[in-house]
Amino acid sequence: MPTDIDAVRLDKWLWAARFYKTRKLATDAISGGKVHVNEQRTKPGKEVKTGAEVTINKSGYTWEITITAITGQRRSAKDAVLLYQETPESHAKRQLQIQEQREHKELFNFTGIDHKPNKKERRLIHRFKQTPD
Repeated sequence: MPTDIDAVRLDKWLWAARFYKTRKLATDAISGGKVHVNEQRTKPGKEVKTGAEVTINKSGYTWEITITAITGQRRSAKDAVLLYQETPESHAKRQLQIQEQREHKELFNFTGIDHKPNKKERRLIHRFKQTPD
């Protein structure tokens, strides 16, 4: 993806790289301290160039990336992946978090019921919770 520009606003780049659906969400994340450039807290209007190291904290996951290309236009997801290079440690850590969450969900969200409790079942549940030991 060749581009004529050498720098673009951070919020616009995050939007173009598809980390956030809108520039407003990107701006809020940057202002809230969820995005750091070169290990420094920054503002949404910060101009970023290729080679900048960006750390993004979103939904409990962390991306540590290096900007490899600059664009101000939102493209397809295939093109967006070409805008940055993620560190192998960051990718491995995030995959481990995803696997742990899947295991946790399978382990602790098992109820044995495949439907919403009806009135009779709710009474039984309530009665069970109210009985003293």
